[in-house]
Amino acid sequence: MTDQSFYTLVNPATGNLAFKILSFDDNRYFDHLQRLNYYSIIWLITGEGRLKADFTEYPVGPGTIMSFSPYQPFMLEAPGECKGIAINFHPDFFCIHKHHKEVACHGVLFNNIYQPPYVMVGENERDAFLVLIDQIRQEMQHAALAQYELLVSYLKIFLIHASRLKVAQHQGAAEDMAGLKEPFVLQNLKNAIEDHYKTKHSASDYANMLNISPKALAKMSKTHFNKTLTALISERIVIEAKRELYLTSKPIKTIAWELGFEDEYYFSRFFKTNANVSPQLYRNTVGFARAEV
Repeated sequence: MTDQSFYTLVNPATGNLAFKILSFDDNRYFDHLQRLNYYSIIWLITGEGRLKADFTEYPVGPGTIMSFSPYQPFMLEAPGECKGIAINFHPDFFCIHKHHKEVACHGVLFNNIYQPPYVMVGENERDAFLVLIDQIRQEMQHAALAQYELLVSYLKIFLIHASRLKVAQHQGAAEDMAGLKEPFVLQNLKNAIEDHYKTKHSASDYANMLNISPKALAKMSKTHFNKTLTALISERIVIEAKRELYLTSKPIKTIAWELGFEDEYYFSRFFKTNANVSPQLYRNTVGFARAEV
């Protein structure tokens, strides 16, 4: 295996990063708030620290694979020694929204408002991931016919393996909580948000719908999701807005109206507050937005 710490593939049409793999031996790349216009995967192989993502904190340790969508804010604090691998890829290289049926990681690794943005890799799975990393590095070193397609294939396999792990771990967590009243109520909350986020934007709307006090529902949301109820609703709206901005060329005014905002400018302020970027800049730097799909 080569000693070079990183390899980068650039999109010749735009001059922007398409795909990158990086080895790190400390957290200097992630010790400040990141708001990147591409997907990021960070595999912490050794070391431990605290992950700050979407204004929520999580303890992380060896074997943690963290995953972040474009412009999702994150930061890794690791005061001691830490080593790992980072993979970055632009949606133009491989779009999770567009290819979610192929890899099933949309809503699992990425854009899951109810689960922490990471999965744990045990000793049994570690070697399989290391083999994939080595194959990616070898391909980046020796560009040949259909390099882009082969790298996308390796990336898909990586994402599928990680998604399977997270689904299995999520099922285990759900079984541990079986029989408790809160998970049943919260499942109803998740269903309600999914069904009504385009028309109901306030926490009180969902409390009334579930026949529970706003204070009690807010406490349950914070306890089990580590997020406020308002944050859950806002994140779900933003995920759909990003999908529309990326995959379609609809006017922003139309997207705003379809998401329940009568005022385009209020929607733009809402989006920027929650996504740290304006809708237009998101479309320009991340979005496909060249043809209706």
